[in-house]
Amino acid sequence: MTTRRTPTGNLLTLAEVLDELRVPRSTFFRWKATGRAPRTIKYPNGSLYVRRRDLDAWLTDHEEEAAA
Repeated sequence: MTTRRTPTGNLLTLAEVLDELRVPRSTFFRWKATGRAPRTIKYPNGSLYVRRRDLDAWLTDHEEEAAA
C-alpha cells in the first residue's frame, strides 16, 4: 500500500482504503452517507483520501471487546 506524504500526514487513496477494509465501494459510500465511515478529504477534482491516522483511529473505535 502506497501512502502519500503531505504536510498534514499520510494520505491513502479511496482504493487503498477499500482494499484494506475489504469492502466494496458501495458499502463505503453507504457508511459515509450515514456518518459511519472514516473521515475523508475531498479534493476539488472529486478524489477522496483518508489520513492514515484517521483510518487507524476509526479501526480502533470499531474493535470488539474480547470474549471473557
